[in-house]
Amino acid sequence: MLIETLAHDVRPVPRRAVERRMAGALATGGLVAVAIIPMTIGLRDDLAAALAGGTFWMKLIYTLALALGGTAAAIGLARPDAPRPRGLWLLSVPVLLMAGLSAHELLATPATEWMALVKGESWDRCALNILLLALPIFVAGLWAFRRFAPTRLRLTGAMAGLAAGGLSATLYGLHCPEASATFVLLWYSLGIAVATLGGWLTGPRLLRW
Repeated sequence: MLIETLAHDVRPVPRRAVERRMAGALATGGLVAVAIIPMTIGLRDDLAAALAGGTFWMKLIYTLALALGGTAAAIGLARPDAPRPRGLWLLSVPVLLMAGLSAHELLATPATEWMALVKGESWDRCALNILLLALPIFVAGLWAFRRFAPTRLRLTGAMAGLAAGGLSATLYGLHCPEASATFVLLWYSLGIAVATLGGWLTGPRLLRW
């Protein structure tokens, strides 16, 4: 009787509701981040030329792969009856591929020039900028997830943080002129990792329903 009363007039959840809400949240947060870039750090001066080169797309594919992987994992964790996540090891594939590019780059470069590949011109602010741009995306993702009922709150928070960090790093490419795979592997990955860690730490508090 109690169950029938609780279920009375409950509307069915539309198909793909989780996916649509998550996509809307990431789009909203992403638009906020895009608006922040020209007002703060600025767009790169050679953006049009960069779009015709391979480095820009190398960075974009790497960061977007992590963003999409985090998003897919977060969506899978959104329901209270979600099974134990499988395939999270696939999130390491983009990192390993970028590590391979970095190793090839270092082997093709004299050791005396390695530090230039590592530090570039913006090593001291890259990860921080990515983390700051991830904040509006992460907040929008939390807004979406508070309408869901995840039970693995730390892991869900981490995947939401990974999605936000990956998307933030993708958008950061509109500003960042760095062309080294080693730089991307170190500093882009650091910004994304800190965003992921932030989601892990805050998930139990912010996602509780």
